[in-house]
Amino acid sequence: MKKKIAILGSTGSIGSTLLSLIDKKNYEIALLVANKNYKKVLDQAINYNVKNIIITDYESYQKSLLLNRNKQIKIYNNFNNLKKFIQNKLDYVMSSIVGIDGLNPTMTMIKFTKVIAIANKESLICAWPIINRQLKKYKTKFIPVDSEHFSIWSEIKDKNRSEIKKIYLTASGGPLLNFNFKYLSKVRVKDIIKHPTWKMGKKISVDSATMMNKCFEVMEAKNIFNLNYNQISIAIHPDSYIHALIEYQNGISKAIIHETTMKIPISNSINLKNNIYDGISDINFKKMNNLKFQKVAINKYPIINLLKILPNNSSLFDTAIVSVNDFIVNEFLNNKISYKKISKLILKILRSKEFIKYKKIIPKEISQIINLDKKIKFRLPKLLDYN
Repeated sequence: MKKKIAILGSTGSIGSTLLSLIDKKNYEIALLVANKNYKKVLDQAINYNVKNIIITDYESYQKSLLLNRNKQIKIYNNFNNLKKFIQNKLDYVMSSIVGIDGLNPTMTMIKFTKVIAIANKESLICAWPIINRQLKKYKTKFIPVDSEHFSIWSEIKDKNRSEIKKIYLTASGGPLLNFNFKYLSKVRVKDIIKHPTWKMGKKISVDSATMMNKCFEVMEAKNIFNLNYNQISIAIHPDSYIHALIEYQNGISKAIIHETTMKIPISNSINLKNNIYDGISDINFKKMNNLKFQKVAINKYPIINLLKILPNNSSLFDTAIVSVNDFIVNEFLNNKISYKKISKLILKILRSKEFIKYKKIIPKEISQIINLDKKIKFRLPKLLDYN
């Protein structure tokens, strides 16, 4: 019997990779979801015989209705009609919509699936307690998709958390690892978006350069593995061959290695061919003999200071971090501020009284997170002093 699945964010990198791995004989795609790329999602629906798609951007949705000539493909603009074509729980859902926009769809789909693989960072950072309650309510299995978190999850999923002393998330160091930081003021957008080991979009490439992406991953790991921040560290590993290190209380430490391709965590998350990955290669001993681990230099990556002010409890401060970073990085990508000012501005804003107060507010509903994100992005242009 075919496994029934859905892909949220099917036109993005994660969604497209998953589709490339799908065997049409063994999987039936019940739903594809996209935002603006209506042409690509329609092509995907035709190629994979998908009868239902959701296009969340209204203008793109309207265009898709005009373009669609296949009467068997039903196009929707929101998630209100899921019960029409999902009567029984799906076997698997991939949630890979980027940004705060992925919160509601992730929350909605949990009740409709046996397994949900989440690549949406905002769900795991800003809304984990809410998401976790939904997972337990509907007895839905959760699998993290980030290479680091999937690596950790695959190793410790059956372990008691008291056995874990520390976990290390590895970071490539980004495109500026070997850059002379005396000349940061001369760094341009085009210098930042060339990631040395991963194929990334512009925004996440900037987050990798500043090390904010790794701060986000520390926040995710704290939540999904139920750890304290003092149990999580970052280590620079330029080749990104080792994705995580786990140190146990019994003195044994384990390293999880795989090539720098998201096909491995994605294919394992959906259990393709009973955990047999077709592209498997032998262990790269050349890389193993030249691991080049480094400590994170605070003077190079000052955003790491953010980890010192994070409370162990989940709060709206997590949302504030995501929203402020989104805004400031966008300012850099639009050439309104220099690269050097990204970390400086983010830390200054988040240390202010106006933002520290969010540490005391625990979100109970997804709407609180979404509304705060809008409020912050509306407010920031009036607060910022670029001098």
